[in-house]
Amino acid sequence: MAIELRDVSWQREDRYILRGIDWQVKQGEHWCLVGQNGSGKTSLLNIICGYVWPTTGQVSVMGQRYGTVDLREVRKSIGWVSSALMARLHEHETAQRVVLSGREATIGLYTAPEEEDLQKAAELLEMFGCASLIHSPYRTLSQGERQKVLIARALMASPRLLILDEPCTGLDLLAREQLLEMIDRIARQPDGPTLLYVTHHIEEILPCFTHALLLKNGEVDRAGRTVDVLTEAELSRFFGVPIAIRQVQGRTWVSLAEPASAR
Repeated sequence: MAIELRDVSWQREDRYILRGIDWQVKQGEHWCLVGQNGSGKTSLLNIICGYVWPTTGQVSVMGQRYGTVDLREVRKSIGWVSSALMARLHEHETAQRVVLSGREATIGLYTAPEEEDLQKAAELLEMFGCASLIHSPYRTLSQGERQKVLIARALMASPRLLILDEPCTGLDLLAREQLLEMIDRIARQPDGPTLLYVTHHIEEILPCFTHALLLKNGEVDRAGRTVDVLTEAELSRFFGVPIAIRQVQGRTWVSLAEPASAR
């Protein structure tokens, strides 16, 4: 099991940020996590990565139950890409050094890389079309290039679980589609990691994401196969307004449904 949460709740003072989360992700499944701002998405990710301890419940990642293992070792099997990480990176570092730092999941590079590490970093940058940026300072990269470098960094340690926390934020249409194409390529690798893609933009959810979880007010609203969850009926109920959807090349595009009186 890649992720297993049993009755997980997280309370701050007298307010529940997460409540009664039961969720299992099998290895080989690719999940999208959908929720509006304030739904608890980031808190859930922090618990999965062991940065926040739940008030109640049990957490296991890759079969390792939290509380019985060294979380630093578990985190080495998790790649995490987020805007919070982007803000912490040293902008004077080159793209190459940013990617290399993913080997030990550190901010900055503190040990001399081996030749095989240099080769892998170069291969990852080439995979994302960023080979020419290898010696460019991170601060000079575009938003789309930064996101690609961050995903390459997350893959440096060959993680078994890759978490992508709203990776398309701030990207223009072309950069977004290029990044999504790269994510689809990762998902289709036979020995690739289990993916968890977090978004509140339904149209970003690629056909490779087999399952979906809807999170609302800190609780699981619905979880299951994507084709069963991303329907007009389910999304209308989830968002509380009539939703119309259309399918284009396996992706779901949503809009507010036209009122009956306007037809």
